[in-house]
Amino acid sequence: MRVNLTKKEIINSLYMQLGFSKKICENLLEDFFSILLNELIENKKVKIANFGTFIVRFKKKRIGRNPKTLEEKIITERNVVLFKPSNDLKKYINSNE
Repeated sequence: MRVNLTKKEIINSLYMQLGFSKKICENLLEDFFSILLNELIENKKVKIANFGTFIVRFKKKRIGRNPKTLEEKIITERNVVLFKPSNDLKKYINSNE
């Protein structure tokens, strides 16, 4: 079962924990995403201490195959965003608490 975390849920969580208005919490979250996006575009790397690192990587074009029809297609070259979790995040996720 897959559960998605929405912006609205994050805003409500910030509202409950910080006590600011929902509009301020929404602006705070939008500003965070904007800063993250701009840094990725400019520097190709964003490291958040004790959380992880976002990296922009370039992928060359390649031949891909539709597994259902076995039809081959060229996958265009593009930039992709990768996330590498920090060791602290891995430890926290794998703890039994």
